Amino acid sequence: MKIAISSQGTDLNAIVDPRFGRARCFLVFDTETNEVVVVDNASTANAMQGAGVQTAQAVAAQGVRAVLSGHVGPKAFTALRAAGIDVYAGVAGTVREAVEAFRAGKLAVAAAADVQGHWA
Repeated sequence: MKIAISSQGTDLNAIVDPRFGRARCFLVFDTETNEVVVVDNASTANAMQGAGVQTAQAVAAQGVRAVLSGHVGPKAFTALRAAGIDVYAGVAGTVREAVEAFRAGKLAVAAAADVQGHWA
């Protein structure tokens, strides 16, 4: 299963980015092969509007089934759920710690967005 983690850096020791739509990048982690792919989000992160939805589309194109992030706004949450992607918000620490918590079943699927739109 592929999961995407919003990240402030390009390796598993990077800090989870608290922002979904404006995250610096995403690490797409394959839980079966342990393969990691870095997806740059710089162009979308700097968008005037629609960063969350554009980021959701980019993440969905990677074939992920779950997103782990600090916070996810309402439009991004709706776009992710429409793509069949589970959202795990409130994630903190390093990307490695987030992956370990996900694998251990310590994270809960979010029922709704946890911040308002245009959250900085």
